Amino acid sequence: MLPTMTSAEAEPPTTAEPAPEPFEDFYVREYGAVVALGLALTGDRGLAEELAQDAFLAAHRRWDRIAQYDAPAAWVRRAVVNRSRSAWRRRSREARALERLVRVDRPVVDGEGVEPDRFWALVRGLPARQAQCVALHYLDELSAAEIASVLGCSVATVRVHLHRGRAALAQVLSLDLDGDHES
Repeated sequence: MLPTMTSAEAEPPTTAEPAPEPFEDFYVREYGAVVALGLALTGDRGLAEELAQDAFLAAHRRWDRIAQYDAPAAWVRRAVVNRSRSAWRRRSREARALERLVRVDRPVVDGEGVEPDRFWALVRGLPARQAQCVALHYLDELSAAEIASVLGCSVATVRVHLHRGRAALAQVLSLDLDGDHES
């Protein structure tokens, strides 16, 4: 007669990996340190929080995979570092674009330079195609032909939108853009 087995002996041994940490626990534990990293890199608390939130959102979307990494916190920190570099590049491009638009020899508004945030808010207030042309020209330093290629329109159309966009901005900012025919 065969020996009888208990139910515990009859079940095969399990070698399942431990369940990954819930994302919510990870977020609560790491959020403060990740914001601090963003603050150290940018000097701007609001931007640091935005970078951290974007990084955690990206991690959440891929949590099944990222939770299996040896150091998921390192992944989130790297995402913040990369995003801070992108933010720095964007701010640099905006500053260069603003300098090109508002040259030193041009009059300034109320004796002060135009704030980049105000300028780009005004650009966003332009009709969509004008805003796209102005942004591509000043931020990415694209020619009218390159903008036409990006937007799928003619060079003449780009020049019209650039002219109208510049004129609208000049009117609001009280700038004289006569003679600025870069395209």
